[in-house]
Amino acid sequence: MFLRWLPKAAYGIVHEATRHILKRPVVGIVAVGRVPDGRFLLIRRADNGMWCLPGGTLEWGETLVTGLGRELEEEAGVVEHELVRVLGAWSDPMRDPRFHAVTIGVECRVAPPAKPPKNPLEIREAKLFTESELPQRLAFGLEDVLAVVRNGPSSGVLE
Repeated sequence: MFLRWLPKAAYGIVHEATRHILKRPVVGIVAVGRVPDGRFLLIRRADNGMWCLPGGTLEWGETLVTGLGRELEEEAGVVEHELVRVLGAWSDPMRDPRFHAVTIGVECRVAPPAKPPKNPLEIREAKLFTESELPQRLAFGLEDVLAVVRNGPSSGVLE
């Protein structure tokens, strides 16, 4: 790509600006991750202080599987995971106030966080929650993605 000569930080800014200029949805992935004892993995966002499922938008040339692993490590410090199933696709343009995203939800088994989140300006912390400890609201309305796993097997959701 012709922008490879840019420093990584500058490329990130150009990449984000391009998303908004082109007015096209971006593709993202969020993980409903559970450790072997059944607790759920959530992250606390720095921008709004709310708990959220780990995930984010794909980078250019990245597959969903690769993006999942990158986001789990960057946001939650998880270095081991296993994809269980695809839960569905959510595309409501009002879900995320920053941009229109088509989000693929996946269920996965994860090891407990092994290190802190990479960017404390984005993510404050990662934490494991039992079923009864889960917050009622999640950032970006992701309760519906979590509900697919909490409410038992499903053939998937298309929003």
